[in-house]
Amino acid sequence: MENKMKITGKTFIEMGFKSGKWFPEAIAYINDNDLSEDEMVSYLEQFKSGPEVPLHKNHIDFKINIKSENELEEKNVNSVINSMKTLMKTPTLVNGAIMPDACPTGPEGIIPVGGVVVAKNAIHPGMHSADICCSVMLTDFGNANPKDVLDAAHSITHFGPGGRDRNTQFRFPMDLLAEIEANSFLNNQKCIAAARSHLGTQGDGNHFLFVGTSKKTGNTMLVTHHGSRGFGANLYRRGMHIAEQFRKELSPQTLKANAWIPFDTEEGKAYWEALQIIRKWTKKNHEVIHDATLEKLSIEKENRYWNEHNFVFKDGDLFYHAKGATPLDAKFMPDITGPRLIPLNMAEPVLIVEGNTTENNLGFAPHGAGRNISRTQHRKSKEGTIQEIFDDETKGLDIRFFSEEIDITELPSAYKNAATVRNQMEEFGLGKVIDEVLPYGCIMAGDWKKNAPWKIRKRQDKRNNEE
Repeated sequence: MENKMKITGKTFIEMGFKSGKWFPEAIAYINDNDLSEDEMVSYLEQFKSGPEVPLHKNHIDFKINIKSENELEEKNVNSVINSMKTLMKTPTLVNGAIMPDACPTGPEGIIPVGGVVVAKNAIHPGMHSADICCSVMLTDFGNANPKDVLDAAHSITHFGPGGRDRNTQFRFPMDLLAEIEANSFLNNQKCIAAARSHLGTQGDGNHFLFVGTSKKTGNTMLVTHHGSRGFGANLYRRGMHIAEQFRKELSPQTLKANAWIPFDTEEGKAYWEALQIIRKWTKKNHEVIHDATLEKLSIEKENRYWNEHNFVFKDGDLFYHAKGATPLDAKFMPDITGPRLIPLNMAEPVLIVEGNTTENNLGFAPHGAGRNISRTQHRKSKEGTIQEIFDDETKGLDIRFFSEEIDITELPSAYKNAATVRNQMEEFGLGKVIDEVLPYGCIMAGDWKKNAPWKIRKRQDKRNNEE
């Protein structure tokens, strides 16, 4: 009797199926059980894709909690609104909003900073981006001297690329490690290595360690701003890969950046659990810096609270993707311990706010001051030496850069006018300011690339060629 031809993935494709991760299992089942052609067709019914999900014909309406007050702002606001209109055609989306700190982050259709979008039964990795759970934490140091707190924190924190060496790493919580190892998205050597070495680090860009005093009590407050570092970035990359597989099958018309993982799949549940683990890690990332600073000064904290502003929040079958937006509604934060924090820039107070959900705000407030122009544009717009610009914008403040190189794109002039953001918060009902942390000083990464090893080599090579 003649042997039947072995089935391969090419067979399925010739039958009209799209390449999928179910191929190996199906091929093995059909070949191992020597299915007839009719039996094979019947078996493969379960793998047939439904019709492709089209984009919304017209964009879903979204709330606009921003207005322009000059020509520069008008250009920024128009870009944000146009990008949101394209974004809100994504099939899963049912609602959205933009905040007063909104600014574009890429091509049209990409969620802007200061954007909130609500998806039904779907998680969009591109809508929380690589810096998952970027967040702020405040610890009340009582009547401690602000300089002492800043000095102690400076000796403990870590800014710039990479993580801590083995001699300076913080002890890693074993219960958290067990959760990481049990999650299919996180249980790989790259993720685990980053989780260990990046604990107690703050990265670069607009991340900071800020010390100031409460306007209400006079107490000294330490505020940190950073996210999940390489640990979260690794999850983001894996999430985007899985979301792209679903996009090709479910909705090829959807922009790659807006691909989603359906929540009602095995991958969706695992990804949601992975996000919660990243959240726990990031909170711990703040805590180890704050606790080590308290310990160095032999001080007991008087209060502490935190909130993320770059995350995905779940309410039933709705997933609120906040790309730089502060949650006001307690339902979004299971461990809420106090009001929320909104930093503006190094020369302005950190706002302590509370507020209620409205139809306009969807339960969110701004996350900061945002930008009207890019870092490159800002750098080109400044006149004078770097030191002169720095001295002019930071008078009376203790501003430090961890790399010991000034980054003028993080000075106050790089950001939107803080008063404008505060006025629009009040106008659009985006949280009530109940206290302010008045600035004493802060630490940021600075221009760490200036003296990066490859740049030093490049400068040396140039000098050698000129000699």
